Amino acid sequence: MNKKPIEKTVEIILSGYEKYMTDFNRITKLAPENFVARNWAGLQENHKKRLRLYKDHLKVIIDLCKAVLADAVDDRQIWKANKKLFTQRVAHMEDRELAASFFNSVIRKTYPGMSIDKELMFVDDPFEDKKAEADPGLFYNYPANWDIEKIFRKIMDDFDFGVPYYNKEEDIGFLVKEVREVILSRYPTTTETTTQVLKNVFYRNKAAYLIGRTYVGKKWMPFIIPFVHNEKGVFADTLIFDPNIMSSIFSYTRSYFMAEIKVPAQVVAFLNSVISHKRPHELYNAIGFNKHGKTAFYRDFIDHLNNSDDQFVLAPGIKGMVMAVFTLPSYNIVFKLIKDHFDPPKTMTRQQVKEKYKLVGLHDRVGRMADTHEFENFHLPLDRIHPDLMKELKNTVNSLLEIKGDTLIIKHLYTERRLMPLNIFLENCSFQDAQQAVEEYGNSILQLAQANIFPGDMMTKNFGVTRQKRVIFYDYDEIEFLVDMNFRKKPKPESYEQIYASEPWYEIGKNDVFPEDFKRFMIGRKDVRAYFFDFHRQLFEPETWISIQNKIKNGELLHAFPYPHCMRFRPEEEI
Repeated sequence: MNKKPIEKTVEIILSGYEKYMTDFNRITKLAPENFVARNWAGLQENHKKRLRLYKDHLKVIIDLCKAVLADAVDDRQIWKANKKLFTQRVAHMEDRELAASFFNSVIRKTYPGMSIDKELMFVDDPFEDKKAEADPGLFYNYPANWDIEKIFRKIMDDFDFGVPYYNKEEDIGFLVKEVREVILSRYPTTTETTTQVLKNVFYRNKAAYLIGRTYVGKKWMPFIIPFVHNEKGVFADTLIFDPNIMSSIFSYTRSYFMAEIKVPAQVVAFLNSVISHKRPHELYNAIGFNKHGKTAFYRDFIDHLNNSDDQFVLAPGIKGMVMAVFTLPSYNIVFKLIKDHFDPPKTMTRQQVKEKYKLVGLHDRVGRMADTHEFENFHLPLDRIHPDLMKELKNTVNSLLEIKGDTLIIKHLYTERRLMPLNIFLENCSFQDAQQAVEEYGNSILQLAQANIFPGDMMTKNFGVTRQKRVIFYDYDEIEFLVDMNFRKKPKPESYEQIYASEPWYEIGKNDVFPEDFKRFMIGRKDVRAYFFDFHRQLFEPETWISIQNKIKNGELLHAFPYPHCMRFRPEEEI
C-alpha cells in the first residue's frame, strides 16, 4: 500500500484540527475581556462565531482530503490505515478525544455514502484505558486549617477578574453566612476538610461562574459562585449548593459556556463529581465541545441500546404537523424527523425547518429552549421498531428511511431531551402544580421574547416540563426574531357587517400579531385558566411586546438568571 496518501491525509486532518482548536481557543479567550469591558453584545457574537468554526474548518479539510485521495477516496484499506496512524499521532494529546471526533466528522463527509462503521471510525472510545488521574494543577486547594473567611478571601484574590470588586468585604460576609447556615449547621469540619475550586472560569451571558467542592461530612459538597459585573464593579451574586439549580446552570436548555480548557476529559470528570447525575456528553456540550458531546451521546445511546430490550414507539403527545417524533421509553431522548409533507396550514419547506433548528443552535437559549443534535444516516435495529411506529414513519417520513438487512437507516434526524408535554402535564397534575406550570409557561414565553425569540405557535403541546417542573419550548418550526414581528391591537368594529364578518374585515400583514388572541388557545384547563390570564395579563397587551422589542433594538441584553431571583445577595442590583 502506498503510504504517501495516508500520511498526507492524516497530516491534513491533524493540521486542520489544530487550526480549528487554535481559532476556538482564540475566540474563547475573548470572554474574560468581554466580561471586563461589559461588552455583552461582543460576547454573544463571539459565541456564535465559535459555533460556526467547526463547519467552516471542516469544509476546507474535506476538500483537501478529496483532492489527495482522488479515486481512492472510498478505499477501505486506506481509511483503516488513516485511522490507525491518526490514533498513534493523537494518543499523547491532552484533547485526544476531541481530535478523534473530528476525524469522524471528516470521514463522514469525505467517504461517499459513509454510515456508522467501527472499522473506519472511532465509534468506541479509543482512549478509555488511557484516562489519567486528575491533575492537581486543575484546581486551587484551600486547606482545613483555614477558617471560612480566609478561604473566601483567598478565592477572591486568586480569581482576579481584571476590574475592582464592588464590595469585596460585603461579598465575603455574604459567602461566609451562607456556608455557616447551609453547610456548617449540618456538618462539622475535620482535619480531612478541604476546599477545591476549578481554575477555569465559566463565562456565559453577563455572568462568570466558579465551580468548587468542599470535602465535609465524609463526602464532597459541591458549590457554584456566580459573579456579575455592572458599572459599580464585580460582585458575587449568590452561592449555590442546591444540586437541581447547579444542574440547571449546566442544562441542555442553555447556551454553551466560554471557558479556557486544556484537558477537557479532566474538567468533565471534575464537573461530573460536582453535578453527579449529568452524563459526560451533557457536560462536554455545556463547556462548548458539542461536537464531541454528540459523539459521547451516541456511545451512551449505543451502550443503552445493547443493555435494554424495549421497542421504539411514537412519543406521547399530540402528533405534530411538521415533525414525526418517536422515543425509546427506557431512554430520555426523543428522535425528531421532518415530515415529507406538512399538514395544513403549514406551508414551509424541509430546508426552512432545518434553518429554524440551526437558528436555535446559534442563539442564546436562556434556559427555555432544548438543545438538539443533528444526525445523518442514523442506524437503529429493525427488530426494536414497534410495528405501529414503522407504519407511522412510512406514512410520514418515508423518503428519510432505508432498510438494509436488519437495520433501519434514517437519513436525517434530530435528537432532543424528552420532556413531558405541558398539555399532558396539565391534564394530570394537581391544582397547585398546574398553577406553578402556567406561571412557568408565561415566564418561558417572556424570557424567550427578551432573548429576541418569538415562538410563533405557543400552544401548550409545544412546551415541555422538566423534572424540576421548569417549562421549556421545543417546537421550532415557526420561531421568528421578535424584532421582526408587528404587535397590534385589534381594530374595534364600527358596523353590523364588521361585527358579524366571517373573516377579519381589517388588513393583516404577514408578521402581524394580535396578543389578545393568545387567550383563545393558551390554556385549556378551566380551573387555572383565569389564574393564568390574571398572573400573566401583560402577555395579552401589545405594549409589553413592543417594550421588549425596543430594548432589544437599543442593544440591551437582558440577563436570564439560571437561579431564583430571591437567591441573589443584592437583588436590587441591575446587571
